[in-house]
Amino acid sequence: MSKNKDCFEHPGATSAGHPGGHPHGKGGHPGGHPGGCPHGHSKSEDGTPELRLIAWEITRSCNLACKHCRAEAHEEPYPGEFDTEEAKGLIDDFAKAGNPILIFTGGEPMLRKDWPILVEYATSKGLRCVMSPNGTLLTPETAATMKEVGVQRVSISIDGPDAESHDEFRGVKGAFEASMRGIEYLKQAGMEFQINTTVTRGNLGMFKDIFKLCEELGAAAWHIFLLVPTGRGANLGAEVITAEDYEDVLNWFYDFQKTTDMQLKATCAPHYHRILRQRAKEDGIPVTFENFGLDAVSRGCLGGVGFCFVSHTGQVQPCGYLVKDCGNVRDTPFPEIWKNSKVFNQFRNQEEFDGKCGVCEYHKVCAGCRARAFTMDNNHMGEEPLCSYIPVKMRNKEKK
Repeated sequence: MSKNKDCFEHPGATSAGHPGGHPHGKGGHPGGHPGGCPHGHSKSEDGTPELRLIAWEITRSCNLACKHCRAEAHEEPYPGEFDTEEAKGLIDDFAKAGNPILIFTGGEPMLRKDWPILVEYATSKGLRCVMSPNGTLLTPETAATMKEVGVQRVSISIDGPDAESHDEFRGVKGAFEASMRGIEYLKQAGMEFQINTTVTRGNLGMFKDIFKLCEELGAAAWHIFLLVPTGRGANLGAEVITAEDYEDVLNWFYDFQKTTDMQLKATCAPHYHRILRQRAKEDGIPVTFENFGLDAVSRGCLGGVGFCFVSHTGQVQPCGYLVKDCGNVRDTPFPEIWKNSKVFNQFRNQEEFDGKCGVCEYHKVCAGCRARAFTMDNNHMGEEPLCSYIPVKMRNKEKK
């Protein structure tokens, strides 16, 4: 069984690399930083869950127009983006909220000229920094700079095993070749990297080939992301897999993890944590870190529990896919938003959930995708629309 000792699961940034691409660095207890994995089980003295992971959209500007992302091919800064000193002040507040991994995302984070200054400053504050560029803008010099200023890992999104399949999804001809070149520059600089892949109907049959490519490239990890239909992703229609497909691919993923020592992670796929426990019980395997790595000590939806997203204008959200205004750091200090946000506190209490998720025995390890519940059913506390599982309480009630 693969032991996923590194963790960089960024659930929901709107990076052009992937709305959710996040690279976890090494270190410490199971998890990408000395504080451990961002599962949200640890709490402060006042009961607030420990913040493990922040995805920070340092710019919304991007050079691609990926099908699943809200960012447009717009390379100039957007109105309302933080200047360097304001951004440093926000980093100070991040550090006051705990010891989270800080994901520099976008848009395309490398389009923000002062990204090396911000990473170096965050590193000096003791934060573990990772980046999720799309890889097309990397040069030998920028890859070396990443290493120099303290980036611990980089995530690059690859959604097909070849140029034809990847470029069609990314919306720019030559994107695959440019990302491959960028990965070579990372390797030359000694930078650790992972590959992220968005799951769609179009690439389900290519997964073994994509994984083979990850192995050939020398990736530290491969993370699959289950599509959340928001932004341009809402228009993908036939590309969105069904609840049955969802169940099938996550069961396949469970079996596939047994065949490799590479770190694998299913993200924006909270019910994988249910499936893992169901399958492990059938197999007679204890769900421990020794057997399942981070999947044994993490949980599904981390939004508002161990993770949050901060937009280019300072709006705090549960994740990049779920555009719910939980406060703005220009009006309220970030640590106060993390502690007091009404939406975050809803996500921390199962009694607030509607439908199946409100009574499910797997809630604490899953909780369903809040973004899919909102974008597909207009209820951020509703049940996960792409889950086919019927909780025991509902089955028992039907029998009576």
